[in-house]
Amino acid sequence: MATESPQLAAVLAHPIAAGIAAPLRQAMEKAANAPGALIDAVDPPPVVASMLEALVLLGADGDTAAAAILHAYPGWRAALGPIEREFPAVAPLIEGQRAAAQVWALHAERHGQAGNEGLRRLLLAIVRDLRVVPILLARQLARMRHAEPLPDDERRELALLTRDIHAPLANRLGIWQLKWELEDLAFRYLEPQTYQQIARLLDEKRVDRERYIEQVKHTLREAMAAQGVVAEIAGRPKHIYSIWKKMQRKNVPIGELYDLRAVRVLVDDLAGCYAALGVVHATWAPIPSEFDDYIARPKRNDYRSLHTAVVGPEGKTLEVQIRTHEMHRQAELGVAAHWKYKEVGSHSADAAFDRKIAWMRRLLEGSAEGGREDGTLSGEFDTELVEDRIYALTPKGEVIDLPTGATPLDFAYHVHTEVGHRCRGAKVDGRIVPLDHKLRTGDRVEIMTAKTGEPRRDWLIAANGFLASSRSRDKVRAWFHKLDRARNETAGKDLLDKELRRLGLLGADLAPAREKFNLASDGEVYVQVALGDIGPHQVGRALLEHERAASAAAAVASTATAGSTLTTPPPPRKVPRRSTDFTVEGVGNLLVQLARCCQPLPGEPIVGYLTRGRGVSVHRPGCVAFQRLAASQPQRVLPVEWGRAGSGYEVDIEVLALDRKWLLKEVTNLIAQGNAHVLSIRSDVERNGARVRLRLRLRVGDYGQLSTLLGKLASLPGVEHAQRR
Repeated sequence: MATESPQLAAVLAHPIAAGIAAPLRQAMEKAANAPGALIDAVDPPPVVASMLEALVLLGADGDTAAAAILHAYPGWRAALGPIEREFPAVAPLIEGQRAAAQVWALHAERHGQAGNEGLRRLLLAIVRDLRVVPILLARQLARMRHAEPLPDDERRELALLTRDIHAPLANRLGIWQLKWELEDLAFRYLEPQTYQQIARLLDEKRVDRERYIEQVKHTLREAMAAQGVVAEIAGRPKHIYSIWKKMQRKNVPIGELYDLRAVRVLVDDLAGCYAALGVVHATWAPIPSEFDDYIARPKRNDYRSLHTAVVGPEGKTLEVQIRTHEMHRQAELGVAAHWKYKEVGSHSADAAFDRKIAWMRRLLEGSAEGGREDGTLSGEFDTELVEDRIYALTPKGEVIDLPTGATPLDFAYHVHTEVGHRCRGAKVDGRIVPLDHKLRTGDRVEIMTAKTGEPRRDWLIAANGFLASSRSRDKVRAWFHKLDRARNETAGKDLLDKELRRLGLLGADLAPAREKFNLASDGEVYVQVALGDIGPHQVGRALLEHERAASAAAAVASTATAGSTLTTPPPPRKVPRRSTDFTVEGVGNLLVQLARCCQPLPGEPIVGYLTRGRGVSVHRPGCVAFQRLAASQPQRVLPVEWGRAGSGYEVDIEVLALDRKWLLKEVTNLIAQGNAHVLSIRSDVERNGARVRLRLRLRVGDYGQLSTLLGKLASLPGVEHAQRR
């Protein structure tokens, strides 16, 4: 214990530890003095101290420092008891570091293979509290600073992780001070000979270069003062990794690089930047091809500065960077300069802060594997936030980027089109799931395929929920587009007939659907349904809407004709019923009830019939009983329309299926999952005993819910049909 206490005391004595809340600090000191406080330590005290120094640079707060220390010393964390209850502000930061370990493990599995952009996206997706990000960067930098004594394999693995994950993340965030050091340290351990060669070449000319830079600074100060430009001028350090990258990109030796000799000019405001640029170009001849205005056109990570190269004293090339002090702070610390979190209980609005947080959550979106010439990740920002994507894993640990709500079938099509076409099942984390299962970030998905196969047309029906990605649907459509027209037309007719039979519209004229979708023939309708461009549900709704309009017009005409036999009613007006289920036109406060013979549902065309003593009975226009009543007394037909939905509507359905074990359980479970209610069930076994006919009375919300439910019932194994009675 004697050797542990001074080291741990030094950690807690670090300046950033002063910001830790007093109760938590006292608990940590007590845990540090407990026997075996360093047992199972993730990092030794020197690495932790170096990590805390980096967190100071990033402006981290006391909670962030406490979370970083407690993650490094699990023994302390255990001694504190339930972190979530005792210190709720620190708990999510510790959990975020634990979650990030999944990404480190996946990277180790891949052994440096390509595809690290997916891991970077996965990291940002699973780390919910963004204050975890500076902890991860600071810890990795500290580990790299102390990596020299490590075994070669362990040191190389640490450098690969730094190069692939941490350095690009720091670069995307614009945290330049950490980015350059992370890149140089990783390069030092991954390419030691090249690193030493460049370092030696730089060191050989260091004295001459420093003398030259001092001469340039003196000349530039005098020129700025003569023009009344207030500026701070300093030499700019060069980093070995960036020099090597530029040598590779331009295919030139180190002596031909323009920016080995460089100075930085800092001014107070934007106007000063361009004034200083004018002074530089008036003092030395500029090299036109080497000018970049990152103020007018900032880099994707919000980096802003003026870069120019000139032919300086002694005819040597010289790079000059010009920026304001604020731009320099942003360039050095990037987004970290804005990570100032609101105090607990504060309700002050900070729109700029909120915009910056939203921007950080988009950082790793939309960039393809690889980098731009300036080192930033390529590609434009995606319009969706990170939370709108999920990141699933292949069995080999590759990350697949999918939209929220994606299914194993989407996953299969993203892996390869043929894998999607031949997909017949899937496992998620070793458990078999249906193809419409909704994936979550971190799920490991295994696709089971047939040797040969083709997609199913019902995958294209949105209500079935098989595909959430438009990319996947396009691949399925493309497969069916290759089929001959006759086959598509036949398949489309089968799909549409199945839907119309469920809705009681089988045999209806498709003219309203043709007109709505601007199609020339029924065959065109069938082809569009087969290709998934139009859903069967859309065709059914078009037919129902047409019936509704036609029945309303007929009812109005009947009411006008009945004027000679009935007392003229008051002027037409809409009177809502107390239950607000219906609105009845042209009558006063009458009792309104659903007809039990046809049981209409909201969304369907309806018509009213004025009964003797029982108010208005509401029917479907195609109801046989209504048509008989309307033919004998057309003056009693009234136009009605749906009002606000009530608590539910009763409807009878019929399911014909092979009689098997668990059939009834599956049917009722599916109905419950569809948020419908079973009011009664009756089952009749067919004469041959092989089939059973289930008659169910349900309470559903509307027509759309019923249509979706019937489709899912019909897809159950052994079900021959599921339709409305």
